[in-house]
Amino acid sequence: MAIRDIRIIGDPVLRTPCAPITDPKSKAVRILVEDLLEGVDMDGRAGLAANQIGVSLRAFSWNIEGEVGYILNPVIADLDFSEYQDGDEGCLSVPELWFPTKRAWYARVTGIDLDGHEIVVEGEELMARALQHETDHLDGHLYLDRLSPKLRSKAMREVRKIMEPTKSSPSSSFFSK
Repeated sequence: MAIRDIRIIGDPVLRTPCAPITDPKSKAVRILVEDLLEGVDMDGRAGLAANQIGVSLRAFSWNIEGEVGYILNPVIADLDFSEYQDGDEGCLSVPELWFPTKRAWYARVTGIDLDGHEIVVEGEELMARALQHETDHLDGHLYLDRLSPKLRSKAMREVRKIMEPTKSSPSSSFFSK
């Protein structure tokens, strides 16, 4: 499999809620999962949602502390808001930028595997952050949406600076000054 290009902020696929997977045993879904697993199995990648590689289906992969996996049709089942984490968060679709993003300390998602069996994925700290971040992607949201209005405004200015139109950046046409 070839590693697919990452869609960058401004691409409409990132803002479109993803459709549920209706046939997890299909060849197309199996190829998607292979691509997600291959795409996340790289240094500096904690998660990869299907829409980040241009596929508007509910699936993501993760690579947290040496554990690589995937889930189809994930839904947040539980978030523990009794304790928060407020660390810097980044995103492959918002390159080069990191901002403090408040997330629940613990998260649990439910979904299915390629055989259609229900699975549960849960974790604290970085795993919880990844589960929330990737599920947000599938709902058409970026982590920037979770920032305070003042910080989000700053972040969007930074995004515009990084994505200024250049001859070598075709995706920059999504931004206006």
